Amino acid sequence: MIHEIIIAGFGGQGVLSMGKILAYSGLMDGKEVSWMPSYGPEQRGGTANVTVILSDERISSPILNEYDIAIILNQPSMDKFESKVKPGGILIYDDYGIQKPLTRTDLQVYRINAMDTATKLNMSKTFNMIVLGGLLKIVPMVKFESVMKGLKKTLPERHYSMLPANEDAIRTGMEIIRKV
Repeated sequence: MIHEIIIAGFGGQGVLSMGKILAYSGLMDGKEVSWMPSYGPEQRGGTANVTVILSDERISSPILNEYDIAIILNQPSMDKFESKVKPGGILIYDDYGIQKPLTRTDLQVYRINAMDTATKLNMSKTFNMIVLGGLLKIVPMVKFESVMKGLKKTLPERHYSMLPANEDAIRTGMEIIRKV
């Protein structure tokens, strides 16, 4: 099985971290992995995206023109990547940053109110983990235990106290994602 994923939003939303955690989780599950970030010089506040490929077989190239799954966290990313999701693919979005409705009707579309939930629960630093939890509910491509190990691998040791909050955020995301 292969999962070709784009995660896109504003710098500072944890887009690259989410991709890195997903990639580490895949490694821990014995998968072939590619993690390719892309961001402008402004990082925080500018657009950022990351391509993650998880596969049971060797990955021929990290460069993709189409994706099985797109996680979209702002309007500029929706404008850029909606058309690049394969027909029948999955598009997950947080409607906090989306102003225009989707134009495609050939996708499986899911909405996750991650920003509103993170704000309401005073979990703004775990916004990206709420989104990751939503993805893993829809497509359980890696084991939950591997995600927690991947999270621990990517977090600096001084932030290990945030591990329980991140675990709660992942579980919250699994609960709040909805098919549109």
